[in-house]
This record gives sequence, C-alpha cells and structure tokens, in this order.
Amino acid sequence: MELTVFHYVIGILALIMLIWNTVEVGRNDAANIVNAVFGARVMTRRKAVWLAGIAVVVGAMASSPVMETARKGIFDPTTLPGIDAAIAVYMGVYLTNTVLLYSFSAYGMPVSTTACLVFALLGSGLAIGGVDAINWDKSQTVILGIICSIIVSGIAGFLIQRVFRGVVRDQCEDPKTISLHGPWMAGALMTGLVYFMLMKGMKNVAFVKAIKASTLDVVGAPVALLLIWAALSFLTFLALKFLGQRFATRLFGSMAILGMICTGIAFGQNDLANCASPGLAIWMILSKGELAGKVAVPLFALFGCGVLLLMGMTTKTAQRVTRAEVNTGSQGDLVRLYAPKWCVAVARVLVPKPGADQALAPKTNVQDATKLQHYDALRAAVITSVTGSVIAVASGLGLPVSTTYVAFSAVVATGWADKIFVRGDAALKMGRTIWVVFCWFFSAFIAAGVAGLAAKAIALWGLGGLALGLIANMIIRYVMRKRADEHEALMKEQATIRKQQLAEASGRNDHFASDEDEEAL
Repeated sequence: MELTVFHYVIGILALIMLIWNTVEVGRNDAANIVNAVFGARVMTRRKAVWLAGIAVVVGAMASSPVMETARKGIFDPTTLPGIDAAIAVYMGVYLTNTVLLYSFSAYGMPVSTTACLVFALLGSGLAIGGVDAINWDKSQTVILGIICSIIVSGIAGFLIQRVFRGVVRDQCEDPKTISLHGPWMAGALMTGLVYFMLMKGMKNVAFVKAIKASTLDVVGAPVALLLIWAALSFLTFLALKFLGQRFATRLFGSMAILGMICTGIAFGQNDLANCASPGLAIWMILSKGELAGKVAVPLFALFGCGVLLLMGMTTKTAQRVTRAEVNTGSQGDLVRLYAPKWCVAVARVLVPKPGADQALAPKTNVQDATKLQHYDALRAAVITSVTGSVIAVASGLGLPVSTTYVAFSAVVATGWADKIFVRGDAALKMGRTIWVVFCWFFSAFIAAGVAGLAAKAIALWGLGGLALGLIANMIIRYVMRKRADEHEALMKEQATIRKQQLAEASGRNDHFASDEDEEAL
C-alpha cells in the first residue's frame, strides 16, 4: 500500500482521536462508577474517583489483549470498497462520538458510549458499504444484549433492595441490626461479586480457569455458591464479633466501596474497546495495508488507555454527570435537576399522589451540617454490587454492554424499591429518568446518522471532507459547552428561587439534595 499525504494526516488524527475519545468515555461513562459511593457520602468524590480510576486501569490491563476493531462483528470491513473506505468509516465514528459524548457530558447527561459506538459503526458502515456490509445477526445480538442488561440490572436491583430494605429498614448503621442481619446480607453481595467477577468476567484468565475446574466443575455452581455464601457470611460474622461497633456501622459502606472497585475493573475490561478499536483499526491499515478484524494490543497501550479513562473521570463535566445522576435517584425531597415539561407531565401520571404511600427510604441525613446523603450505605452497596455483577457477566459472554445503562437502571430500580418517588420532587426525578431514557435512544440515532454523513464526506472528498468534519466537530463542541454552562447557571438560579419559595410557604429552610455538591465534588 502506497501512503499519501491523506494517509499520514489520518494516522496522526487517529492517534489524537483515540486519546480524545478515551478521555470522553472516562468523562461520561466511567463517571457512573462512583455515583453510589459518593451519593451515600461513604467517600468524597475525589477519593472515590481515584480509587475507582485505579480499578479501571487494572481492568483495562486485564482486558483482552486482542481487540476486535469492528467491535464484536458489527460490520465486516472486508466487504467495503477499498482500504480508504474502511478508514473513512472509522474516522467518521471518531468525529461523531467525540463531540456527542462531550455534549452530553457538558449537560450532565449520562449516555452510553457502547451504544454510541455500535450505532456509529452501523451508520457509517451502512453509508459506505451498503446493506451487505452490516452483520445484522450479530448487531441484533449486541443490541439485545444491551437491552437485556438494562432489564436484568433493574429487576435484580429492585428485588434485592426491597428484600434488604424490608429486613433492615432505616437501621443500616445500627450495630444490633447489623450484627443480626449483616453477615448473610454482606455474604450474599460478596458471593455475587466473587462469582460473577471471577467465574464469569475473568473466566479466560489461567488461574481462574484452574480454580473453576477444581471447584464449580466438580461440585456444580449451586452447591459452590452456597458454600461461598456460607464461608463469606461466617467471615463477616467473625469480623463483626471481634471488630465491634465501629465495623458494624461501616459494613454496608465497605460493601459499596468493594462493589465500586469491582465495577471499575469490569468497566475497564468491557468498555476499553469503545475508545480504542477505531484508532487501532486505522493504524493496522496504515502499517500493514490490510483490513484486520482483530488487533493485538501491547500491555503498555492498555495501561495508557486506562490512565486516559482516569483523566476523564477527574474533569469538571464528569462532576456534572455524577451530580445529575445522583440527584435523579436521591432519597432527598428537594433536588436540582432539569427535565423537559413533557417529561414531567408524563411523570406525574406515573408517580403516586403525595401522601398516597409511605417511602421506605430513610429521611435525608445531614452530615456535618452541610453534606446531605442521597442514598444510605445499604442502597449504595446494592447499586454497586448489581452493576459490577451484570457488567462482569456481559464481559464473560463477550458482549459489549453499557455501564451507563446498567448503573442508571440499578439506581432507579433501587430507588423504586425504596419508594423514593412518593414525596418531594418525585415528578421531577421521574421526569429526569424519562428524559435520560429518551436521550439514550435519541443519541443512538444521532450517532448512526451523523457518523454516516461524516464517513461519506471523507470517502468522497478525502482531506476536504476530513477538514469539514473537524471544523463541524469543534464548532459544535464550542457551542454546546457555552450553552451547557448557561443552562447550568440558569438551573441553579431557578432552584434557588424555588427553594426560597418553598421555605416561605413552609416556614422551613429545607436543603436541596445538591446544595453542597459543588464543594463536596
């Protein structure tokens, strides 16, 4: 293959876009990992981000060193009309996803990086190669996997939270209650994480295979799970007995942190290819002149991508994503959120009328007279455990799932189990949920359509099409950032006015659940 100026420019941009897109994925998707721990005030967001970020780096290094450039067979690059057509497809995906993820993050909206990549590949592959270029059976499997992961996460989160809440109620830090019920509950959460993280998520690792062969394959999964549950419950009982009240009050907080770490590892394993595969595909084409479906990735490159994800998690817009999602599932009565009027109107039909039912979640707890809990530690532990387990299972099955969808589903489902939508700003929180779900589908169609247009422009006009795509990318990025900042300021002003009006009407100076979030972040 004879390289031209076009190819050299594409090669440099592919590396830049790989770095840029990885940061954007960390900014939006990886930010979801810390929501529960931060929302429960188990850790500050800064500490949670760094701890979860280290877990993401570990997961990235433990991910498959052979990365599929067409992302799980969404389309067949060998059916495209030439190597330059394949380059146009991958660059169209990058030009679209970098600005799409940035725009959603600026508005504090969680969006699926997996769905954006899958649909961008579908749109650009269809625009360049036509219907025959798409692997429709595999695409259907991947999309169904994403949908099923949302449903499983929601059902599991609801059922586990309702059972645990029914037992513990609002006494998740009461030493007597924890001494009685803590061992079997913590044992159950840890059993799920151990089984799904190791036996499903890391089943291809050599030492995990050896353990599985000598345990699960011998006695069977049901018996092995019961034995693991019994062992972990007994160890928790011993810890409670010998470490006393101090450990009891922190048991579920510790479970939440453990679940966050496991979710970070699972995220690094599952979502790394969302950032890197288009850029790696371009580099393989330019270096070897061939359309490779799979690319071997050295360990240092996996480590570098993990660090870039961590960098994205520390940014200001990542804080907006965290704050908005935490407020959506907050057990606090007053929240600072945005939802369109039509979403709030639909929500009013779905949520119970005020006073019609009694919330199971405890009242918002004020810590140090400034920081309010959005969740208690019990709910945070369930959210992180369910999220990590579902993502680990998907990784073991080789399916790309959305960390955003899974985590958000667990947050809303556990909130529904706690009946948080029966008091305070219930309609606003439910309206925000509807708006987020709507935008999930909306973003997928945007990704497909815009990526197809960008890829077609590059295929037709070469450097001219690439320049046009870059200019449009930067303009949209600037406009969306400016409008998002104005939106954030307006939302804060409106919330302050509403709070004052409520205080005058009730005679109480109620806190918004997000009053102190900027300082806490």
